[in-house]
Amino acid sequence: MLPSWLAGLGAGMLFLLFLQRRLFPYFWDDFWFLLKVVRFGIRVAIYDRTGKLVTILDRFLIHAKRQPQKPFIIYEGDIYTYQDVDKRSNQVAHVFLNHSSLKRGDTVALLMSNEPDFIHVWFGLAKLGCVVAFLNSNIHSKALLHCIGTCEPQALVVGADLLETVEEILPNLPQNVSVWSMKDSVPQGVISLKHKLSTSSDKPVPHSHRVVSSLRSTCLYIFTSGTTGLPKAAVISQLQLLKGSSGLWVFGCTADDTVYITLPLYHSSGSLLGISGCVELGATCVLKKKFSASQFWNDCRKYNVTVFQYIGELCRYLCRQPKREGDKDHQVRLAVGNGIRSDIWRQFLDRFGNIKMCEFYGATEGNICFMNYTGKIGSVGRTNFIYKHLFAFHLIKYDFQKDEPMRNEQNLCSLVKKGEPGLLISRVNTTNPFFGYAGSYKHTQNKLLFDVLKKGDVYFNTGDLMFQDEENFLYFWDRTGDTFRWKGENVATTEVADVIGMLDFIQETNIYGVAVSGYEGKAGMASIILKPNKSLDLQKVYEQVVTSLPMYACPRFLRIQKKMETTGTFKLQKFQLVEEGFNPLKICDPLYFMDNLKRSYVPLSKELYDQIMLGEIKL
Repeated sequence: MLPSWLAGLGAGMLFLLFLQRRLFPYFWDDFWFLLKVVRFGIRVAIYDRTGKLVTILDRFLIHAKRQPQKPFIIYEGDIYTYQDVDKRSNQVAHVFLNHSSLKRGDTVALLMSNEPDFIHVWFGLAKLGCVVAFLNSNIHSKALLHCIGTCEPQALVVGADLLETVEEILPNLPQNVSVWSMKDSVPQGVISLKHKLSTSSDKPVPHSHRVVSSLRSTCLYIFTSGTTGLPKAAVISQLQLLKGSSGLWVFGCTADDTVYITLPLYHSSGSLLGISGCVELGATCVLKKKFSASQFWNDCRKYNVTVFQYIGELCRYLCRQPKREGDKDHQVRLAVGNGIRSDIWRQFLDRFGNIKMCEFYGATEGNICFMNYTGKIGSVGRTNFIYKHLFAFHLIKYDFQKDEPMRNEQNLCSLVKKGEPGLLISRVNTTNPFFGYAGSYKHTQNKLLFDVLKKGDVYFNTGDLMFQDEENFLYFWDRTGDTFRWKGENVATTEVADVIGMLDFIQETNIYGVAVSGYEGKAGMASIILKPNKSLDLQKVYEQVVTSLPMYACPRFLRIQKKMETTGTFKLQKFQLVEEGFNPLKICDPLYFMDNLKRSYVPLSKELYDQIMLGEIKL
């Protein structure tokens, strides 16, 4: 028999374990998550104090030396080892060393689709200490010129499949911008990078070209849509790149994982979390040029994928595929991403098996991040008093009519109660900085709130409404302001309004997003006032938006009004329009629907509306 004291100790331990599970069910989840957060914080603090920074490029070079033959990228069946990517990026660096005047600190814009050369060029330029600006491969014309002008590059590197997009703007590019293409045959004014790579050295580039001594030094620009309309270049520092690269590790990924990336690399999710995350781990990445729902699971089986990245729309597309017997026949154990609805989440798990959905929240330029490390369905993340101490954030009351934070008699903001939606804000200080945007400071200033809870404090305004439940899980509620999300992309309403406003029969345009049953995000809708004595040309509106905007930004619905309501500060009122949606039975104004088959907008009848709501017509 056991001694009585030992039996008592065992009983006490069991009782404590019982109490912990009843009173603190997420204790160990929180503990292991915070342990990783603290480990990362210590690592960053050491870098900051010693000035000896180990960048993501340094991590890659360490892996290239330790495991040169390990596959780093698998693309369309071809394998690129860590050594292959190291040598190819060396060739890129030597081309620019020998055939350009690029130097450390210069900016180079990169316009490429998902392909290995995106990483080759990115890493090659990083070896020269250059700042790389990732351009959205969907944009063109005015928006593309704007982005190039914003980041002020000394060079522009273009993928072979996107050269025509750049040819359209060549005459309007600044004279000091040299254009390079990954194509053998190039027009006048463009240099063939592909041709020069064929004779370039693959020897290592001297470390002196890329010496980095500060966590706050800029290494990337990633463009994000915002309330100003056209895309803004978010400044990505070495600190932010390190934070992004740690995401897969925090969620439990290891060097043995194979990560499937179908998200565009010009997005922070694909590049910072995906590619940099694989580099941090020393893992293998299966890169897809473009997401394909029909090929997704076949690719996962073919390449033994264990982790994939997602946005909410991606999971919904997968769930809408015809069911097959082998839906659960795969090795995927983790899915990392954001924006998945609770109903799709449950449907996805029920159909595709025991995959841990690692939902997270974070803006490209933001200084706050939440991670759902427990797998709680519907939540974007979890917090506790320690995490909130490390990364101070609040949910404050928001005036939906005025579209701004509420202020009290002291002109300060108030916190919402648990369960109530509020605007997410994050404190800006030296330990948790906000690096802002390239170009005019007003863009950076517009994302900051001053004198929020006390005089003199400064907070980053995420523009997102969230609520926190009694168990300290956080849930996304909606977006504020002039941006909404559709097809996994942010749609800037000002840019869309400017494009439609160029038509000679349009007097005023108000762009907003409307909820559509069965879809993530909100579909674009344009409320329009016609000029006096002018008639509406639906075909011209269609041609204008599809030729000037990415497809995800094109309004799916039109509403013709005689008068538009404005706020007290003369901003166009969107609240009531959003509430009314696009139901022809509730709206007396003429309504129209974007018909891609007829290449025009067509009257939105009740029958058409019903078909859309039933999912019989795809948006």
